[in-house]
Amino acid sequence: MRFDVISLFPDMFSVVRDLGVTGRAHKQQLWSLALWNPRDFTHDVHRTVDDRPYGGGPGMVMMAEPLEQAVSAARKSREELHGTRSDSSLPDDSPVILMSPTGKRFDQAMAQELANGPGAILICGRYEGIDQRFIDRNVTHEVSMGDFVLSGGEIAALAIIDSAVRLLPGALNDAHSALQDSFNTALTGLLDSPHYTRPEVYGGESVPAELLSGHHANIAVWRRQQSLAITAARRPDLIAAAREAGLLSRVDEKFLHESGACSVGTSRVATSGVDKPGSQGRR
Repeated sequence: MRFDVISLFPDMFSVVRDLGVTGRAHKQQLWSLALWNPRDFTHDVHRTVDDRPYGGGPGMVMMAEPLEQAVSAARKSREELHGTRSDSSLPDDSPVILMSPTGKRFDQAMAQELANGPGAILICGRYEGIDQRFIDRNVTHEVSMGDFVLSGGEIAALAIIDSAVRLLPGALNDAHSALQDSFNTALTGLLDSPHYTRPEVYGGESVPAELLSGHHANIAVWRRQQSLAITAARRPDLIAAAREAGLLSRVDEKFLHESGACSVGTSRVATSGVDKPGSQGRR
């Protein structure tokens, strides 16, 4: 898998290339990264990539030509790489994805789709926006990280790369780790249950007895119930989606009905660390 990133700040992507899970996967050659700066495709002494918007208004707009030439260079590079493989008769149909607040909300399913494919060309906008003609001519997908705006698309692109790379076989030390992630189909799209490690007692609070029992079936039930309760409390839309898709068992439904989506018996539902918004790129 390969990601090509079009950005005015390519140095920001050393984080995913060199550090953590994605850095280790890069060293293992599970994925590759190519960076393209639109300023390298300009023809004036100032390396201009933006201009004033037609119709007036605040801010500047990124020009179509430098971006389009950067995308063309990325596509050519990918095609040359593709031509060295045994399946070179197949075209490189990698998506060209623009980080945009007007795009479709990025989710785990999209991350998995990217992980299953050849990668993508990611466009990181800056300033007030991007000339629409570039978008119409080149972009295949627009994605958003949420209902908010940042000063550029780089943080959103970093999140997309990280979310896809960690799903590659061999990227994680434990191949089963990704299966326990929130939103994973192995959890029927629900949020993950709480986690605990040593010491057994911390700040006067002990690890739930179910996790200390050594009874794998009881542990699985506890984790499932916690997942259901946390999801119902924080993301009821995911419960509704799982129910509509027929992913909730009768046992699940009985637990939700009897518990009122609250803690049951000695089981605890974590209430700290409520999810905070992610990152969002501008056009």
